[in-house]
Amino acid sequence: MPMSASDRRTAAPASRLASLPVYLVFWLLGTVLLAIVVLPLVRLAVEPSLASLAAAARDVEVREALWLSVLGALLAALVSALLGVPLAYILARGRFRGRAIVAAIVDLPLSVPHTVAGISLLMVFGRHGIIGEPAATLLGLRFWATLAGIVLAMVFVAAPYTVSSARIGFETVEPRLEMVARTLGLGPWTVFRRITLPLAWHGIATGLTLTFARAISEFAAVAILVYYPMTAPVKIYELFLRFGLNEAAAAAVLLLALSLALFILFRQFASGAAVARAGR
Repeated sequence: MPMSASDRRTAAPASRLASLPVYLVFWLLGTVLLAIVVLPLVRLAVEPSLASLAAAARDVEVREALWLSVLGALLAALVSALLGVPLAYILARGRFRGRAIVAAIVDLPLSVPHTVAGISLLMVFGRHGIIGEPAATLLGLRFWATLAGIVLAMVFVAAPYTVSSARIGFETVEPRLEMVARTLGLGPWTVFRRITLPLAWHGIATGLTLTFARAISEFAAVAILVYYPMTAPVKIYELFLRFGLNEAAAAAVLLLALSLALFILFRQFASGAAVARAGR
């Protein structure tokens, strides 16, 4: 027998009350995770004095390292968008033999220790690498001690975020919409640009934001392949080895503040752009 409206109104508070223990337990478990993430960052943020923070901000080498990290991460996100979004579309729409293997290869850098990533990149793109040596000899393109190497290392560790998120975004787009657009006379490129890309944009933008955040924080792969010029994580490590915890903590707080501000900015931009595209 169907429940009346009054019965449903009575049952709703009872249902919420019955689920309260589960809700509280989940909140407790989630709070433990939040504490694991937040407490070390808060402890780091309160460690350096204002004078040490000001000194680190005035240090030319620290400022150059911060700028290099931001520039490298932006270029890594751009390269990931240029190369990763098409691959994500193929993985989302294509049905071909070996598709699962390709998807696994894309995600492989997420499980590879970053020291291993740096060593493998060095063996391929380093001074005597199978690509690095001929590229330097024939094209004058070096991946060691250059911005190109920094971007390459960042792309290796961070591009999977773009591909995975963009793939999910494309999978949420109903293929029938694309088929209808084609029947109305639109070409495949126009369909992709005007239908598929706007509808999948939220997933793509989220992936690019995560790619930027992961790239700006990369240390091991950049240090092994490039080292100089120093990105901010490498510079912080050098300060720790040379001067100790206090000097390194001040630079680390500056990088943390900059990364957090840019991450929030890009997340807001991605959300705003997605809303704007959806409203068109």
